[in-house]
Amino acid sequence: MSSYDAPDPVAGIRDEDLPNGELETGGAGGRRPAGLRPWQQVLLVLAVGVLGFTALFAFRAAPTELEPPRQIPTVTTVAAEIGSGAIRVRGSGTVRPSAEVTVAPQVGGRVTWVSSAFVSGGRFAAGQALLRVDPADYENSVEAASAEVAQRRVDVLTAEEEVVIARDEYERLARREGLDPDPENASALVLREPQLRAAQAALQSAEARLEDARLALERTWIRAPFDGIVRDETVDLGQFVSPGQAIGSMYSTGEVEIVIPLSDDEAALIDRLWETRAGQEGTRIPVEIRSEYGGIEYAWTGYVDRAEAALDEQTRTVDVVVRVPRPFEPTEVQPDRPPLLIGSYATADIEGSSFDRYAIVPAAAVRDGGVVWTVRSDTLLVMQPVELIQEVEDRAFVMGPISAGTQIIVSALPFVTDGMTVQMAQPLETAPGATPPARELGGATDEEAGPGGTEESGEPGEGVGR
Repeated sequence: MSSYDAPDPVAGIRDEDLPNGELETGGAGGRRPAGLRPWQQVLLVLAVGVLGFTALFAFRAAPTELEPPRQIPTVTTVAAEIGSGAIRVRGSGTVRPSAEVTVAPQVGGRVTWVSSAFVSGGRFAAGQALLRVDPADYENSVEAASAEVAQRRVDVLTAEEEVVIARDEYERLARREGLDPDPENASALVLREPQLRAAQAALQSAEARLEDARLALERTWIRAPFDGIVRDETVDLGQFVSPGQAIGSMYSTGEVEIVIPLSDDEAALIDRLWETRAGQEGTRIPVEIRSEYGGIEYAWTGYVDRAEAALDEQTRTVDVVVRVPRPFEPTEVQPDRPPLLIGSYATADIEGSSFDRYAIVPAAAVRDGGVVWTVRSDTLLVMQPVELIQEVEDRAFVMGPISAGTQIIVSALPFVTDGMTVQMAQPLETAPGATPPARELGGATDEEAGPGGTEESGEPGEGVGR
């Protein structure tokens, strides 16, 4: 079988028969028609692509618009409580002695006896002996003064007899001379009365010196000025002490003081604060004091003794001085109560002003501007303006149209509008860490306040005031 060669389609075509020489030399000496240049091909592809995309975009189907689901915020709430009566103004301070003295002898000498209890922490009753100075010299002074008194008494008796004799002599002489024998007309020197008065004055002086000697002898005993505890001592047996030399210190156990710094707003809540007078029982304001010992909280009762009528220059607060009677003694209610230790930290609840009605809400629920967020009808957020009375730990006492059981929002929200819809989580019974406030704070709950003290939860209540 012979091989057959296909004829070349461009064979026999001359270059001059084609315009512009549209024949190119192909492979193996062949020729082909001239095509588009490379850059023209790129532009052609791009143009076709742009036209296709434009057509697709122009004739695309319109997207279906879907409304996003509505997000309802979830809030945490606490039920408001209602109270009435006197509130408590809370403050704290450090316990200090109401009386503290330096122990010093009034006479000098060598110490011959020291009580075994005269050490740091030792307790003494008023008048109990602490130590004694050598009394020998003072006993001798008493003996000498007693002897002088005896001598002066004899001098007085002698002067009295001489006055009697002088009167008799004057009367006899007057009758003999025919004169009036009345002694009232006689000279005092004739009757020896000045000599009698001199003897009597000498006796009084001797008796006074005897009293001084006896007093000095008694002062060789150094005694406790009040019921108290020894803070420190610096004396030993055989030591020589001088009058006025400090040999120790002790403080009273009858009462202690606590200085409570209060802001002027807090002090303004205490009625009759500026009427208190130190030591006057009729002006006292009741106070409840609490302090921890061994992790257990104990209570004492006290009173406001006075308020310092000047602001502290550093803290700009008013110092209220509270006194606690019998702080080192247990009670029948608290038989195991420890002493209210000097230097310990104590909290005081001072009886303040009385209000007809107030609401107790978590302190975190009071927003800037004096507003609380309440929930009405379980879904509606209502901004309720209130007047803050005071904050005690994590509770706030406010006045405003809030009813017992009103749900108060305590959680934070990123965006809030009055009347917005919210969803309540499981309500908290009370604020975290809060304790039942009404009775302890001197107020009454709505149930104790009688009819009309409670309204339906979630509805605005009546305004509260003093």
